[in-house]
Amino acid sequence: MDIPYVVHPRPDTGLYNAKLGIWLFLASEVMLFGALFSSYILLRIGAPAGTWPHGLLNIPIGTVNTLVLITSSITVVLAWASLKLNQFDRFKKFQAATLILALMFVGIKSFEYHDKFTHYEVVMMDGNVADGHLVEKTDEHVTLKHVQVFPLGEGNAWDHQGEHKEELRIERSQIKKMENYGPWHNTYLAIYFTLTALHALHVIGGAIVIGYLWGPGSKMWKTDPERFTNRIEVSGLFWHFVDLVWIFLFPVLYLL
Repeated sequence: MDIPYVVHPRPDTGLYNAKLGIWLFLASEVMLFGALFSSYILLRIGAPAGTWPHGLLNIPIGTVNTLVLITSSITVVLAWASLKLNQFDRFKKFQAATLILALMFVGIKSFEYHDKFTHYEVVMMDGNVADGHLVEKTDEHVTLKHVQVFPLGEGNAWDHQGEHKEELRIERSQIKKMENYGPWHNTYLAIYFTLTALHALHVIGGAIVIGYLWGPGSKMWKTDPERFTNRIEVSGLFWHFVDLVWIFLFPVLYLL
């Protein structure tokens, strides 16, 4: 028995089944990310003046990643439009570009994560704080590069105040506490990693679906081209949602 409305729209909604399903799914995604964004806003508003971190993220890299993701949304539309024009070869090219751009986005985000996990704040016994990127870590000493040194309680790394050193070697006996800029470092970074990691999982999930439809799943084009085109449209709607979430994430986390 054939399932109705897999190609033609339902009379009550004007949508075929998969398109109705993806819109319902995206509605639940809006509630998920909406709750997280709301939590971020409430925590930031509730923070004492001057205590909320800023300047910890690389804006140029974030801007490049934004352009990468926006471009991938364009190639998704062009891939779908190619199928509507019965140009399967062009579809393959545009969708391949989408997959490459998705990999670029995840790769750039991985680089940003690596930067945070190698960025350390070292509280020393003399009451100073050294903030920089880890170069060497042994049982005897720790070496940081691009270091900022300031008195504990009188500054923060994002204030760009204090003494700047290109490299600093700190003996283990001088270290009171040492912690990198992972999600455990402060509330801001906890939110940053939560939101961006969840978004990255959506990018990876969307890329897997697009990759399947580009590869093995594209065989449907020969047997049921209209239904295959609808599948590309549905996967594209999810991809546009992922793009839209990042357009909100970028200014909220990087610029404000």
